[in-house]
Amino acid sequence: MNRRDFVSTGLMGAAALGCGTMQAHESGAAFKLKYAPHFGMFSNSAGGDLVDQIMFAADQGFTAWEDNGMKGRSVEVQERIARAMAQRDMQMGVFVAHTIHWREPNLAGGDEDLRAQFLNEIEESVEVAKRVNATWMTVVPGFVDLRLDMGYQTANVVESLRRASDILEPHGLVMVLEPLNPLNHPGLFLTKIPQAYQVCRAVDSPACKILNDLYHQQITEGNLIPNIDRAWSETAYFQIGDNPGRKEPTTGEINYRNVFKHIHSKGFTGILGMEHGNYQSGKEGEEALIAAYRSVDDF
Repeated sequence: MNRRDFVSTGLMGAAALGCGTMQAHESGAAFKLKYAPHFGMFSNSAGGDLVDQIMFAADQGFTAWEDNGMKGRSVEVQERIARAMAQRDMQMGVFVAHTIHWREPNLAGGDEDLRAQFLNEIEESVEVAKRVNATWMTVVPGFVDLRLDMGYQTANVVESLRRASDILEPHGLVMVLEPLNPLNHPGLFLTKIPQAYQVCRAVDSPACKILNDLYHQQITEGNLIPNIDRAWSETAYFQIGDNPGRKEPTTGEINYRNVFKHIHSKGFTGILGMEHGNYQSGKEGEEALIAAYRSVDDF
C-alpha cells in the first residue's frame, strides 16, 4: 500500500452540541473550532467527577476533550468517559501513547530494546484508542544521543516511526509528533516544526503527523502562521497555551484570535488541545478562561 494514499477511517463524525443542564444562551453555543479542555480545568465549576467535568464543558460549547493520561486509567473509567462523550457528541483528542524518556536517549539512539518497548506500547495504545474512540496519540521521540551525529539519530527515529506506522495504519490511527521547546525541556531530539515536517516526510505515512503545540513553538521559533502554512500537509493536531506562563489565550503575547482565524480559514476540522493552566484560580478563573476562548473565537 502506498503510505501517502492510505485513507484514515478512524475519524468520528463532526461534533454537535447536545442539550445540557444550563440555559441555552450565546455563551453556550458551540465554538467555531474544536478546542479540547482536559480534566481538572473546570473542577471548581463541575466538581471532581470526570463525567461531570465533560458535561460541564459540553454545556459551555466545547465539542472535544483530551486526556494525556488516558492510557493509565482503568478500562472501566475509559469506557465511562467514552460513553459520556458519545452522549454529548464530543470528539476525543490525544493521549500519550508511550513512555517518554526525558533524560536518556530513546528512539534517537537506535537501541533495539528501547525500540521494541516503544512498539509494544504503540500496540497497547491501539486498544486504548479503540476503547475511547480516539484517532490521535502523542509521540515524543525522547532525548538526544550526544554520541551520534544528528543524521544518524534522525534515521533511527524515522525507522522506529515507520514500524509504528505499520501498526497504526490498518486501524486508521495517527501518532502525532510533538516538538517541545528547549527552555522547558532541554536535550530532547525533536524541537522544531521544520524538523518534525522533515521526519514525517521521511516516514511517509498518514499514521505519522505533527502535533503543533503553539506554546512550545512560540518559544522555540516564533513565526507561527508561516510555519503552520509550510507544515500544513503534515499537521494533524494543534495544542494551545499562551506565552509566557502557559495559560489560556489573551494572557500572554500570542495573538490567538489571528492564529485561530487563520487555522479556521484553511478548513481545519481537527482538534486544538487546551494544554495549559488557568490564569486565575477558582470558579472565577474558569469563567474567565471560557470568556477568553469566546473572545479569540470571535472572528
